[in-house]
Amino acid sequence: MLSGKHYIAGEWLSGPDVFQADNPATGTKLPTKFQHGTEELVDQAVQAANACAEEFAAMLPAKRSTFLRAIADEIDARGDEITEIGTLETALPAARLTGERGRTVGQLRFFADWIEEGSWFEARIETAQPDRLPLPKPDIRMMHKALGPVGVFGASNFPLAFSTAGGDTASALAAGCPVVFKGHAAHPGTSEIVARAIEAAVKKTGMPNGVFSLIHGGTRKVGQALVAHPLIKAVGFTGSTGGGRALFDIAVSRPEPIPFYGELGSNNPVFLMPNAMGAKAADLAKGWVGSLTMGVGQFCTNPGLLIALKGADLDTFVDTAASALGEVGGAAMLTDRVSSAYHDVTDAMAKHALVTCALKRRDTDGPFEGSPAIFRTTAAQWKANPELAEEMFGPAGIIVECDTTEEMLALSQTLVGQLTATIQMDDADADLVNKLRPALEKCAGRILINGWPTGVEVCHSMVHGGPYPSSTDSRATSVGSLAIKRFIRPVSYQAFPDALLPPALKDANPLNIPRLVNGKWQMAK
Repeated sequence: MLSGKHYIAGEWLSGPDVFQADNPATGTKLPTKFQHGTEELVDQAVQAANACAEEFAAMLPAKRSTFLRAIADEIDARGDEITEIGTLETALPAARLTGERGRTVGQLRFFADWIEEGSWFEARIETAQPDRLPLPKPDIRMMHKALGPVGVFGASNFPLAFSTAGGDTASALAAGCPVVFKGHAAHPGTSEIVARAIEAAVKKTGMPNGVFSLIHGGTRKVGQALVAHPLIKAVGFTGSTGGGRALFDIAVSRPEPIPFYGELGSNNPVFLMPNAMGAKAADLAKGWVGSLTMGVGQFCTNPGLLIALKGADLDTFVDTAASALGEVGGAAMLTDRVSSAYHDVTDAMAKHALVTCALKRRDTDGPFEGSPAIFRTTAAQWKANPELAEEMFGPAGIIVECDTTEEMLALSQTLVGQLTATIQMDDADADLVNKLRPALEKCAGRILINGWPTGVEVCHSMVHGGPYPSSTDSRATSVGSLAIKRFIRPVSYQAFPDALLPPALKDANPLNIPRLVNGKWQMAK
């Protein structure tokens, strides 16, 4: 049974007003009434997080890893319940939600292993040289410490992996930062069930109650109050460019500016190399269609921009893609706002005088409907008309035709920040790819060859981020072990007695972690 309440520091609390989530598949309201968040509830949650922040940060990694694994276990124990409510709130198929739940618990266990391994501390030790001339060298040791309470925003398109116990929450808790989570109004029931899993893990492992709170959305004031709260030390966000930029501006305009790690918009360009197109244009088109329509095109890594040489091979590609997409029926998108925005941008593209529409339809008049679309334009027109580069969040793509490979290379230099960039190539395209790579290294966080960008592996080498506007900090990633760096900062300890040092820096290395000692790595035993 869903309560519709907020979970704040171990208690389930009500708000002054209520809202109901939609069932996108039917266009009807779901029965549970959820409480609106308020600025007062935000303050209560943040105060509780701050009250336990030092205790939580000081815990040995093994204790926090036990907590993370307990959250994963409790989510797994509620798997059927999560899938049932998740399908109703998102219209995503059960198989997709089951897979996303696997990624969610996998992330939690991944970070549990990572903080026990200890490399994330980046412990560095420079021992004293009292006899050094002309001045003695003091003993200086450095390690990373948790920032403090972190605000996390749930994403509309990933109700589990980028939501209540998703990657931002997992990496923040792993770092030792309590989390105040603002739920997304599109899937509040899913958020509540996952919050109950976290509640059970808190009790099972003896964590302080303030280590996690859930505040349902409903109004923008809740998110604004969370980012502006003086005790919040960093924010993780996944959402629209407009909404994320507004919150980023709040974060950096505070009396104490804080890091705002926003994942915003990306077209995820795909470069179709000439020899690859000559050998397998039809196969590439089918692969693109599968990636473009995955999740009704609502992946942040959706490949919505293709760049290729004009000619017969590209015509084959477009004809094959249009035929395949014509067999893909319209499907319910996550929210009516997402669907409305999608139709607005694709309608405008279809009417644009400098664009050719290769496929555009609307299968139903339903408020959540999303149907595929393909558009074509030239490189010259694309560069001269910035509106053609607007993200079409959904199953739509624009193909930019280049007259020459030189024009393709020149276009690559004009791309704004992207989460991904993909190259489809044959061996004979290697020289051209080598010329293309530097531009893509400047604009993208992840570059792929002969694959499709939808699907992000959780691993140590993954980068899910990129230059603005794909994210607000090109140095950060929201996926993989490097995500923990968003919520820690370096602290040096000079001339400390061994007894007063944190465990990671003590002479005996009680945590048995890798450390850089006098410029040489000493690995764990």
